[in-house]
This record gives sequence, structure tokens and C-alpha cells, in this order.
Amino acid sequence: MRAVEIRKFGAPEGLAVIDLPSPVPAAGEVLINVEAIGVGGVDTVIRSGALAGFGIEEGHVPGNEVAGTVSAVGAGVDPAWAGRRVWAVTGESGGYVERTALSVEKILPLPDDLSATDAVTLGTSGMVAHFALAHAHFAAGESVLVRGAAGGIGIMTVQLAAAGGASAVAVTTSSAARGDRLRELGATHVLDRSGDGDGPAGYDVIIDIVSGVDMPSFFDRLNPNGRLVLVGVVAGMPPADFGTKLMATFRKSLSFTAFSANSIPEADQRVVEAAQFAAAVRGELRPVVHEVLPLEEAVLAHRKMDDGEVFGRIVLTP
Repeated sequence: MRAVEIRKFGAPEGLAVIDLPSPVPAAGEVLINVEAIGVGGVDTVIRSGALAGFGIEEGHVPGNEVAGTVSAVGAGVDPAWAGRRVWAVTGESGGYVERTALSVEKILPLPDDLSATDAVTLGTSGMVAHFALAHAHFAAGESVLVRGAAGGIGIMTVQLAAAGGASAVAVTTSSAARGDRLRELGATHVLDRSGDGDGPAGYDVIIDIVSGVDMPSFFDRLNPNGRLVLVGVVAGMPPADFGTKLMATFRKSLSFTAFSANSIPEADQRVVEAAQFAAAVRGELRPVVHEVLPLEEAVLAHRKMDDGEVFGRIVLTP
């Protein structure tokens, strides 16, 4: 079967289409014929080599979520799964493939009215946004700033904060046109990438998907008792001394925390994802698809991600 691997860390051109043996479902697993693959910001960070220190090596197959149809089941799996449309999380790797064998604990049945493309657009992004806001102890009436709001996690955070009764939902983005689209999804204030613009004087919660060298400057934009939750590093790691900036605001009792979905039990993740799929069918959440490309165009997909031209999510199809 066809797959895409990271042949060389660095630029998107380090990705290559390869041929791998088709997997066979082991006991407790199902075989999925993949129809849609979500391309996330974490994929580009992994491809760059920035996470090599965490044990990710060249030869890695990126991609953490897929949707498709179960074509076979392993021993001990209910045969009723065969033929069902499902969404699945592959973990930190293995999504850029034509077929994948996964534990039944990692799959969810798809509602009839939710497409495979919309499922991988909403799946992990919506779940991460949900738990990031929970991690921030966000409550109705509080103001929220979403830094890097045009990506999958950012778009879902905007929608969930607005639906959760935020007094203001500000976003940082790169253009007025993107700002207009984010307003349609629930944003109340549009700021430039540095956080400047016509917004509240301060925020109770900042959800930061960007990080990078400018991250510490956003501590200045927190209200007393404000919380900044870092959920992504698409612009690179924060400076090593960022805590100095936090301590300089000691009297404001600010909080900084990093959040990874790896800290959430998988069963809890599946509950939230299933609820969000149902909400999307009801029209309460909007998956935003930037573009659908064939698997062979993974290099182009990553190039678009690196260039910052993606609004929502790119989806690959085998």
C-alpha cells in the first residue's frame, strides 16, 4: 500500500511516497480502508525535526487521525464493525497511509450525516480545544484570546469559547480577510499577530497554539489571575528564560501551563469527540476544510502549512 514517510527532517520536500506491506489486524484490532487523513500543525513540527529529541526518527510516517471504512476485524472484535464508517486516532504516527490496523479503543463510529473529511477536520482539533479550555478553567463571562486562531485547533477554540459564554473572544491572525471568517465563527475582536488591535485591555484566558520567541510578551495581556495555556509550538519553542517574564508579573498571580492531549485518558477523549461529531451534525460546530488533496501531494500540503496560507485544515485522500 502507499504511504508517506519523513525521509529527511527539514523542508516539506523531505516527505516521500513509499510502498509498505498492507497491515493485518491483530487481536482486538480492526483494519480501516482510509478515505480521509487530517493534516495538522503537529505533523509539520514533527517533519521539521523539532521533536527528534522525543524519539521520533527519520522514516516516521506522520498523521494522527484518519476516517474510512472497516474492511476486516481481528480476533475478539465484534464482527458487526465490518463495513462501518469510522473515525480513528492513530497516535503520533501512521496516518498518512491507505490502510491502517488499529485497536477498537481508538475508533468511533461516524454519524451517517458526517463526512470522512469533516470528521478528520473536527476530530482531534475539537477535542484538544475542549480540554485546553478546561485546562484553563475557563468559565462563562471570561474573556479569551486565541493565539494562532486560523488553524484547526484555533478555529475550534473560537467556536467552543463563544458557545461557552465568553464575554469576548479575541483572535490573532495574519489578515483582515481571515479575521472576517473568524468573526463568522464567533470571534468578537481581531488582532494582528503581535496581539495589537481593538481588543480588551486584558484577558482571563489565552490559548496559545503558536509559541515561539514572542510567547512571553503575551503575559502582559493577561488580567490578574489570568491563565495562559500552551497547546502548540508551530512557531518553535518558547525562549528558555520565558519564566523570567512570568515572575516579573508576580503580583498579578498569573499562571502558565502546557497542555497535551496525551495527559487525557483515551476513553475521555472518545466521549468528547463523539459529542462533537453529533454537535457538527446538528450544525452547532462547523468543521472548516481548507482544501482536499491526494496523498501524493503531501509535500504541497506541508508547503502550504509552512507558508501560513491554510485556514482550517487540509485533508489528504488516498
